[in-house]
Amino acid sequence: MREKNPDMVAGKKQKFVMRPPQVVRIGTKKTSFANFTEICKTLHRQPKHLLDFLLAELGTSGSVDGNSQLIIKGRFQQKQIENVLRRYIKEYVTCHTCRSPDTILQKDTRLFFLQCETCGSRCSVASIKSGFQAVTGKRAAIRAKTA
Repeated sequence: MREKNPDMVAGKKQKFVMRPPQVVRIGTKKTSFANFTEICKTLHRQPKHLLDFLLAELGTSGSVDGNSQLIIKGRFQQKQIENVLRRYIKEYVTCHTCRSPDTILQKDTRLFFLQCETCGSRCSVASIKSGFQAVTGKRAAIRAKTA
Protein backbone atom coordinates (compact mmCIF):
# COMPACT_ATOMS: atom_id res chain seq x y z
CA MET A 1 0.00 0.00 0.00
CA ARG A 2 2.85 2.39 0.82
CA GLU A 3 4.47 1.77 -2.58
CA LYS A 4 1.32 2.85 -4.42
CA ASN A 5 0.55 5.76 -2.07
CA PRO A 6 3.77 7.57 -1.13
CA ASP A 7 1.74 10.49 0.29
CA MET A 8 0.29 8.24 2.99
CA VAL A 9 3.53 7.41 4.81
CA ALA A 10 2.85 6.22 8.37
CA GLY A 11 3.40 8.91 10.97
CA LYS A 12 2.97 11.71 8.44
CA LYS A 13 -0.51 12.93 9.35
CA GLN A 14 -2.09 15.91 7.65
CA LYS A 15 -3.80 18.23 10.07
CA PHE A 16 -6.61 20.30 8.63
CA VAL A 17 -6.35 23.86 9.98
CA MET A 18 -9.09 26.33 9.20
CA ARG A 19 -9.83 29.86 10.34
CA PRO A 20 -12.67 30.07 12.87
CA PRO A 21 -16.05 31.38 11.66
CA GLN A 22 -16.62 35.09 12.23
CA VAL A 23 -20.07 35.26 13.79
CA VAL A 24 -21.69 38.64 14.52
CA ARG A 25 -25.20 39.29 15.78
CA ILE A 26 -27.36 41.59 13.64
CA GLY A 27 -30.01 43.24 15.78
CA THR A 28 -31.82 40.83 18.10
CA LYS A 29 -33.10 38.13 15.75
CA LYS A 30 -30.42 37.57 13.11
CA THR A 31 -26.85 36.29 13.03
CA SER A 32 -24.21 37.03 10.39
CA PHE A 33 -21.54 34.51 9.37
CA ALA A 34 -19.03 36.94 7.82
CA ASN A 35 -16.36 34.62 6.35
CA PHE A 36 -18.79 32.03 4.93
CA THR A 37 -17.52 32.08 1.32
CA GLU A 38 -13.89 32.06 2.51
CA ILE A 39 -14.57 28.87 4.50
CA CYS A 40 -16.30 27.31 1.46
CA LYS A 41 -13.18 27.99 -0.62
CA THR A 42 -10.93 26.53 2.10
CA LEU A 43 -13.04 23.35 2.21
CA HIS A 44 -13.29 23.22 -1.64
CA ARG A 45 -17.08 22.90 -1.43
CA GLN A 46 -19.99 24.65 -3.13
CA PRO A 47 -21.50 27.38 -0.91
CA LYS A 48 -24.99 25.98 -1.66
CA HIS A 49 -24.11 22.57 -0.17
CA LEU A 50 -22.60 24.03 3.02
CA LEU A 51 -25.51 26.48 3.30
CA ASP A 52 -28.07 23.64 3.07
CA PHE A 53 -26.20 21.64 5.73
CA LEU A 54 -25.85 24.60 8.13
CA LEU A 55 -29.51 25.58 7.85
CA ALA A 56 -30.70 21.97 8.22
CA GLU A 57 -28.51 21.36 11.29
CA LEU A 58 -29.42 24.66 12.95
CA GLY A 59 -33.09 24.19 12.07
CA THR A 60 -33.55 27.69 10.70
CA SER A 61 -33.63 29.69 7.48
CA GLY A 62 -31.09 32.05 5.99
CA SER A 63 -29.47 33.37 2.83
CA VAL A 64 -26.24 34.78 1.44
CA ASP A 65 -26.30 38.58 1.05
CA GLY A 66 -24.49 40.87 -1.43
CA ASN A 67 -21.30 41.00 0.68
CA SER A 68 -21.15 37.16 0.51
CA GLN A 69 -22.02 36.88 4.20
CA LEU A 70 -24.45 34.26 5.42
CA ILE A 71 -27.41 35.80 7.27
CA ILE A 72 -29.10 33.28 9.57
CA LYS A 73 -32.47 33.82 11.21
CA GLY A 74 -32.08 33.37 14.97
CA ARG A 75 -29.42 33.91 17.62
CA PHE A 76 -26.38 31.68 17.28
CA GLN A 77 -22.97 31.83 18.91
CA GLN A 78 -19.64 31.14 17.25
CA LYS A 79 -19.30 27.90 19.22
CA GLN A 80 -22.57 26.52 17.76
CA ILE A 81 -21.56 27.35 14.17
CA GLU A 82 -18.11 25.83 14.83
CA ASN A 83 -19.64 22.54 16.03
CA VAL A 84 -21.87 22.32 12.94
CA LEU A 85 -18.85 23.03 10.70
CA ARG A 86 -16.91 20.23 12.47
CA ARG A 87 -19.77 17.80 11.74
CA TYR A 88 -19.81 18.94 8.09
CA ILE A 89 -16.05 18.44 7.74
CA LYS A 90 -16.25 14.99 9.34
CA GLU A 91 -19.11 13.87 7.10
CA TYR A 92 -18.52 15.66 3.76
CA VAL A 93 -14.85 16.74 3.62
CA THR A 94 -12.49 14.24 5.27
CA CYS A 95 -11.98 10.85 3.62
CA HIS A 96 -13.62 8.02 5.58
CA THR A 97 -10.74 5.66 4.72
CA CYS A 98 -7.52 7.66 5.22
CA ARG A 99 -8.95 10.82 6.89
CA SER A 100 -7.33 13.11 4.32
CA PRO A 101 -9.03 16.48 3.72
CA ASP A 102 -8.00 16.34 0.03
CA THR A 103 -11.36 15.18 -1.35
CA ILE A 104 -13.89 16.05 -4.06
CA LEU A 105 -17.65 15.89 -3.56
CA GLN A 106 -19.36 14.56 -6.69
CA LYS A 107 -23.05 14.18 -7.42
CA ASP A 108 -23.99 11.07 -9.38
CA THR A 109 -27.71 10.73 -10.18
CA ARG A 110 -29.27 11.50 -6.77
CA LEU A 111 -26.35 10.41 -4.59
CA PHE A 112 -23.32 12.35 -3.36
CA PHE A 113 -19.96 10.59 -3.50
CA LEU A 114 -16.77 11.57 -1.67
CA GLN A 115 -13.76 10.95 -3.94
CA CYS A 116 -10.39 11.00 -2.14
CA GLU A 117 -7.43 12.43 -4.05
CA THR A 118 -4.88 10.83 -1.70
CA CYS A 119 -5.95 7.17 -1.45
CA GLY A 120 -8.40 7.03 -4.38
CA SER A 121 -11.30 5.66 -2.34
CA ARG A 122 -14.86 6.59 -3.26
CA CYS A 123 -17.78 6.29 -0.88
CA SER A 124 -21.32 7.60 -0.80
CA VAL A 125 -22.33 10.21 1.76
CA ALA A 126 -25.79 10.89 3.14
CA SER A 127 -27.90 13.56 1.51
CA ILE A 128 -28.77 16.59 3.62
CA LYS A 129 -32.11 16.25 5.38
CA SER A 130 -33.70 19.01 7.41
CA GLY A 131 -35.21 17.99 10.73
CA PHE A 132 -38.70 18.62 12.03
CA GLN A 133 -39.85 22.23 11.65
CA ALA A 134 -42.75 23.33 13.84
CA VAL A 135 -45.39 25.63 12.32
CA THR A 136 -45.97 27.84 15.38
CA GLY A 137 -46.04 31.42 14.09
CA LYS A 138 -47.81 30.58 10.85
CA ARG A 139 -50.62 28.72 12.63
CA ALA A 140 -51.46 31.77 14.77
CA ALA A 141 -51.48 34.02 11.69
CA ILE A 142 -53.82 31.63 9.84
CA ARG A 143 -56.23 31.53 12.80
CA ALA A 144 -56.24 35.33 13.00
CA LYS A 145 -57.18 35.60 9.31
CA THR A 146 -60.04 33.09 9.51
CA ALA A 147 -61.51 34.47 12.77
